[in-house]
Amino acid sequence: MTGAPPTRKLAELSGPATATLLGPDSVLVLPTGAMEHHGPHLPLLTDALIAEGVATAAVERAAGAGLDVWQLPTLTYTKSDEHSWASGTIWLSWTTLMSTLVDIGRSVAATPARRLVFMNGHGGNTALLGVALRELRRQFGLQTFAMPSGIQIAGAGADEPDEHGLGIHAGYGETSLVLHLRPDLVDMTLAERNVPTHIADMTHLGFGGTTAQFGWLSNDFGPGGVIGDPTGANAATGAALFEASVVRSVEVLTEIATFRHRAADS
Repeated sequence: MTGAPPTRKLAELSGPATATLLGPDSVLVLPTGAMEHHGPHLPLLTDALIAEGVATAAVERAAGAGLDVWQLPTLTYTKSDEHSWASGTIWLSWTTLMSTLVDIGRSVAATPARRLVFMNGHGGNTALLGVALRELRRQFGLQTFAMPSGIQIAGAGADEPDEHGLGIHAGYGETSLVLHLRPDLVDMTLAERNVPTHIADMTHLGFGGTTAQFGWLSNDFGPGGVIGDPTGANAATGAALFEASVVRSVEVLTEIATFRHRAADS
């Protein structure tokens, strides 16, 4: 086919077009989000909204820079059992999600493309995606990658709430991103602070990259299910976080596009 393709969304192409447009170095980007409780002030699709928004902008920008990159439809129903106590959360078991990821990988392997990227917007998916990368690599020979979508920060005080590094769910950063993307879906009159400051001074226990982690459900920290302080969130901060997320995503996709397990001369 001559000229630029009319879309970078793979589902908008015909089946025969994928056989023509895709090749072994094509990068397929699959946003993974969630449909889960995000307190009373944010929509259930928060994680999917951020993942898809960043993926769409990043794929368009990367394609404009010459990358052979394509976007798959967002996977919204994922592993959200930490919010299973809350009405509206729709989640898959880890076995169902793993089977789904394997099935998707098998389908991708039936195309000419060999690079699959999960651009993830939900922390509850992270560990399972790591397992899936190796499974898809082993079963189908795909080059597999996982990366975060939105850059989210904990409020640090001064002109923003101090979340003591614990603003991980429906707090300042995440609420700001949704205020930028879909302000019509945010009700700031219902935003309330809930920061578990009693664990903020612990050296080894916490979230993310701490030495040790612990199992938790979102209502372990309070009945509202928020872990952070959304009260100071604003669209300007969300716009800055979104742009930083897109820039980082394009940089990662650029490296993925040329990644090899072995050096070219080995």
